[in-house]
Amino acid sequence: MTLFPEDRHQFRPEERPTFPGSPAAPAHPLARRLGYAAVAVLVGVASTLGNALVNVNVASLSGALGVYVDQASWLPALYVAFNAGANLTLVKARAQFGIPAVTCGLLVVYALAGLLQFIHPGFAAALVIRAVSGMTAAALTTMTIYNLLQVFPGRLRPLALVIGIGLVQLGTPLARLVPVEMLALGEWQGLHLMEIGIALAALAALTAVPLPPGERSQAFQPLDFVTIGLMLPGLVLVCGVLGQGRLLWWTDTPWLGWALAAAVPLFTLAWLIERHRARPLIQVRWLTTLDMARFAAAALLVRVSLAEQTYGAVGLLTAGGLINDQLRGLFAAVVLALLAGIVATALTVSEKRLPYQVIAASLLIAAGAWLDSDATNLTRPPQLYLSQMLIAFGTPLFIGPTLALGFMRMVVRGPDYLVTYIVLFSVTQNVGGLAGSALLGSLQVALSRWHAQTLSEHLVASDPQVLQRLQGGGAPLSQAVGREATVLAFNDVFQFVAGLALMTAAYVGYIVLFNSLRRRRAPHE
Repeated sequence: MTLFPEDRHQFRPEERPTFPGSPAAPAHPLARRLGYAAVAVLVGVASTLGNALVNVNVASLSGALGVYVDQASWLPALYVAFNAGANLTLVKARAQFGIPAVTCGLLVVYALAGLLQFIHPGFAAALVIRAVSGMTAAALTTMTIYNLLQVFPGRLRPLALVIGIGLVQLGTPLARLVPVEMLALGEWQGLHLMEIGIALAALAALTAVPLPPGERSQAFQPLDFVTIGLMLPGLVLVCGVLGQGRLLWWTDTPWLGWALAAAVPLFTLAWLIERHRARPLIQVRWLTTLDMARFAAAALLVRVSLAEQTYGAVGLLTAGGLINDQLRGLFAAVVLALLAGIVATALTVSEKRLPYQVIAASLLIAAGAWLDSDATNLTRPPQLYLSQMLIAFGTPLFIGPTLALGFMRMVVRGPDYLVTYIVLFSVTQNVGGLAGSALLGSLQVALSRWHAQTLSEHLVASDPQVLQRLQGGGAPLSQAVGREATVLAFNDVFQFVAGLALMTAAYVGYIVLFNSLRRRRAPHE
């Protein structure tokens, strides 16, 4: 039984769905609003927690799956590819089949995929789970925002965007707080049970407090499936290269180049099909406008900078010999800073302030990265609390306003542009995050080799400390050089991120100034 039977409830014009596939937005009593808020928090965390549990333990999980770490890196890559690709279908699927059928159907498939690890355990089953998890996460992210839309009255509904996308960011730091021992029970069956539990908890919450119905219509066209069939394998190839490149190394692995070469004609053919359709799935002409190119560039630059936390800080501490369980205090502080950032974003958001919030987020990320750039091999989590909390605070301050800014540009164009915008935002954030880790990881590896060579050239046998190490065996000396080179390389990476974030702030500031001057000149022309 649902709260809003479609055949009985008549919505007023202002309550009707904004876009095909979105729910209606009638007035609700306080108790029901609180129910939607609780569901939004649960579903928002659930959307990314399962995959985050895999990502933060992928090195340990690879052994249980009987594969090398570079092979296990296909797990997050496949998740990102299917997450980005799912947005090609979900908007129209909700419009044609209804929100409950699509979302609950994906959650059921996610839970069944988790059971696959108990029936036929192994790497192949893990790949299937990650693909389904990526699609489900895309649906749950939207459901987080849809539930929050029921919480806020009309003029406050933009808060649903900034708070909803902020809640989704909680999955990764929360995953760091889960004890590895609990996940690794019974050859990592604890992890699989937790993923099944996440899927079933989200399914129960969405069933208990269902959204008001939306308007259903015939949405899909035959050529949509051709575009999807071209784009999805292209995304898998690109994400696979980004995930594998820094591990296998770009110039040492020929198949990386062949994979990128294969992706180019897939994307090109999809582009040509969409460009010449009367009703395209992706509005490619809009994507090539200067306004959207600027939006995508700013969103991608900051997303790459945010990889400082997920790859840089964690990589530095891991290189120092720390394990996941020793990072709990740091990521508890990160969770608190994220929540504070969500609140600050919600309290300060407005249409005029959106670009300034992105600038502020970029400056916070730059400050956090710069604070990390004087690390040593004795650096431990307490020395990173302030820097990582600054970055965590800036994360929702960037992602929420960026989503809202792009959404406003899309609303002006109309509902036919919704799929295009959702796909663009997903690619800049998810594929951009993977690209950020690939870029920073590659820089760290290359700089580590350079620093090791430089340090080795300055070692002289007449130095008493060097002589003592040589007499004790060459291995300890080599390990010491490698350790110092690794730390110096991470410091260089942190400085690079700080510079990139400052450049992003300057770029967004330039756009704001340019648009302001253009508006002032317009009345006189």
